[in-house]
Amino acid sequence: MSNDGWLIVGLGNPGAKYEATRHNVGQMVADVLADRVGGRFGSHRANARVAEGRTAPGGPKLIVAKPNSFMNTSGGPVSGLAQYFGIPPERIVVIHDELDLPFDSIKLKIGGGHGGHNGLRDIAKALGTPEFLRVRVGIGRPPGRQDPADYVLRPFASSERDAVAVLIEDAADAVELLVERGLLDAQQRYHGRAAQ
Repeated sequence: MSNDGWLIVGLGNPGAKYEATRHNVGQMVADVLADRVGGRFGSHRANARVAEGRTAPGGPKLIVAKPNSFMNTSGGPVSGLAQYFGIPPERIVVIHDELDLPFDSIKLKIGGGHGGHNGLRDIAKALGTPEFLRVRVGIGRPPGRQDPADYVLRPFASSERDAVAVLIEDAADAVELLVERGLLDAQQRYHGRAAQ
């Protein structure tokens, strides 16, 4: 594997039941990225669907993946793909939903804690380090006293759908900027954006 490869992982849960839920926003972004690089998802022995392509001719190679496992057991597929493709943790980008960010916001970082996100916890355990990149897609907190676990497994509200479509495209843009220009440039572009 050449050293220009990036493993881009969109987190979510498998199956039609979960496709449009807040918890699957990472996989929604992965779908956009695969389309942009001209890749088609195919099965991989690491228990994931994988699409490969470049952001532009001569641009970075993206290995876009959607684990077939449930969110809380994402570590095995991510670790397996990293080993198979020879991708070090600092070139792994995990796209995931983030309750602690306002809806329609994007933040990027490397490393840190999992903040109660079991998918991130499992990936850090499987990789043996939390030092991978994260694109955090804000889904906001549940209204009233709704259980966060129920909230993330519900589809976006009809009033949010137009904004969600833009948010997913923006998150895909953030991933491309991250791999092409680096974390700092991507943070400067997306951290200043106010949630609408």
